[in-house]
Amino acid sequence: MTDHRPWRGVLVATALPLDDDLRVDHGKYADHCAWLVENGCDGVVPNGSLGEYQVLTPEERAKVVRTAVAAIGGSRVMPGVAAYGSAESRRWAEQARDEGCESVMLLPPNAYRADERSVLSHYAEVAKAGIPVVAYNNPIDTKVDLVPELLAKLHGEGYIQAVKEFSGDVRRAYQLAELASELDLLVGADDVLLELALAGAEGWVAGYPNALPRSTVELYRAAVGGDLATAKQLYAQLHPLLRWDSKVEFVQAIKLSMDVVGRHGGRCRPPRVPLLPEQEATIRAATEKAVAAGLA
Repeated sequence: MTDHRPWRGVLVATALPLDDDLRVDHGKYADHCAWLVENGCDGVVPNGSLGEYQVLTPEERAKVVRTAVAAIGGSRVMPGVAAYGSAESRRWAEQARDEGCESVMLLPPNAYRADERSVLSHYAEVAKAGIPVVAYNNPIDTKVDLVPELLAKLHGEGYIQAVKEFSGDVRRAYQLAELASELDLLVGADDVLLELALAGAEGWVAGYPNALPRSTVELYRAAVGGDLATAKQLYAQLHPLLRWDSKVEFVQAIKLSMDVVGRHGGRCRPPRVPLLPEQEATIRAATEKAVAAGLA
């Protein structure tokens, strides 16, 4: 495998700014991508779950990638290429490749509970696009679990080079290192960042840097660098927010925190609905506390 691994570091699964009519505001999105990099993030992941890719038209989805690439350069952009069909995922991977991106992120088949042969076939098809693939394991939402043994098979066949691990089971990191030592482990859920960093993670596909990039990047750097005193303090301060990345309302929560710190979070497209008043109050208070502590 090449030594060039653009998925390492802090790559932000970007929230997507929408205007009052719920149209994509590409100008604000370009500004957001640039702002994240200026504040220490290594790159962005457009068209992930946080980017509401499921409710975008094909034209919108393609333009989001082009907007990110124009803003910060293709080497810093790792688009999500999930789709119901393998052929469509491959087309999105080819689009990313042609726009100058150097890696893509791919969920397993998520229209049904796919078996192992289907999963292998899916990743094999997308790998034909000729761009490195980062698997995305989210068994909570997809009902397909990329367990360490299956990830080792996918890596052994050359279909994937890394995995965004969102199962929440930090024990898997050690088993994965034993089965596929060259497969890069990326933190996939904000609220297990420290645990997976200590277990050898090489990157973080992150949610909350959308609102608090400097302090979350500092947390990541301290965690992977072994500065546990700094990491533990920041982790404790940020965890009341980080845990929302693993909740059903993660998109609304992160967008609200963005609004609180003065960025454009805004609304979501249906079927996502606004937060309940008590949820909003909890997230707003936690974000304001983080701002008061100098974490914004």
